[in-house]
Amino acid sequence: MVEAVQGAGVVVTGAGGGIGAALARRFAAEGARVVVNDLDADRVKAVADEIGAIAVPGDASAVVGEARDALGGAVDIYCANAGVGSGGSEAAGEDVWALAWDVNVMAHVRAAEALIPGWLERGGGRFVSTVSAAGLLTMIGAAPYSVTKHGAYAFAEWLSLTYRHRGIKVHAICPQGVRTDMLAATGSAGDLVLQPTAIEPDAVADALMKGIVEERFLILPHPEVAGYYQARATEPDRWLTTMNHIQQKWEAGE
Repeated sequence: MVEAVQGAGVVVTGAGGGIGAALARRFAAEGARVVVNDLDADRVKAVADEIGAIAVPGDASAVVGEARDALGGAVDIYCANAGVGSGGSEAAGEDVWALAWDVNVMAHVRAAEALIPGWLERGGGRFVSTVSAAGLLTMIGAAPYSVTKHGAYAFAEWLSLTYRHRGIKVHAICPQGVRTDMLAATGSAGDLVLQPTAIEPDAVADALMKGIVEERFLILPHPEVAGYYQARATEPDRWLTTMNHIQQKWEAGE
């Protein structure tokens, strides 16, 4: 059992399926008191009934208050997991960019704004951001997703460096392909880049629990991402050329 999780009041957004549901199940199995949130009320209620959690359906940006009340007044661990996998280029519509920014970044900001004052007063709290390897690297065919996931990672990093000396723990989960509805919706780009090494959502939950035990900020369910991230930082032109070759392969339909 993970000591930091036992008895903790946990909120997981986007928990109607995929990674969110896997995280919720794992937290419950570790002895946490769990609130699950999703826009799909029926799906999130089914997850809640399965694991003995409390369902708070609705917009992830506005869940903190109701979730806090449901947990008896305090949230110990908040998992900002809800996200949208917006594809497209620079020409994606303003509405596509706005939705990606709102869900993938601003929902995290709003949750932190609601949680941080109480955590500072208590001297502790844990914020978990489901980012994506796209937030460290990028993803072909998905400019809004890639850009906003970079933003989500940057915000998690900022929270960690700003508040870690005051007892607030932050984790950024950055998997590559995970077998979820979102992966299925990526189409041929996902088939080329993500499907070959895709993992199950439970593996992401396992990686997070290990990261909590080890108090690691960066959680990499695909360990090879560390090497890609290092290559991107140390040899950016070589890395961009490699990624462009993948882009060309995708465009050619190979």
